[in-house]
Amino acid sequence: MGKAVISLTTGLEDAEKVTVAFLVAVGAAESGRPTLMFLTKEAVRLAVEGVATAVACQGCPSLESLMERYVAAGGAYMVCGVCVDAKKLTEATWIEGAQKGGTVPMWEWIGDEGATTFSY
Repeated sequence: MGKAVISLTTGLEDAEKVTVAFLVAVGAAESGRPTLMFLTKEAVRLAVEGVATAVACQGCPSLESLMERYVAAGGAYMVCGVCVDAKKLTEATWIEGAQKGGTVPMWEWIGDEGATTFSY
């Protein structure tokens, strides 16, 4: 199965969009695809432990449950280094599976075989 990359720029200012991105990421990871979420802009805050605590709508799964499922299925996060530095965030408080990295490490992760991509 091919790789999947989900690029997320939105944080809790739009919890529904974040939920949709995580549903797509969980689906990819749980189906056995190597999956990477590239968090940029306000989405980098989701990589800070304890931030992603929203429920977007009635009947929607919580972000915490989606994030637990994602990591349990082998999903990884790459957190934009420029955005982290601009927001003065620290890696010491990051969620499991998160690592600071930029576009070059993302392309290295994708490799020559390419990846299916989604952007939110």
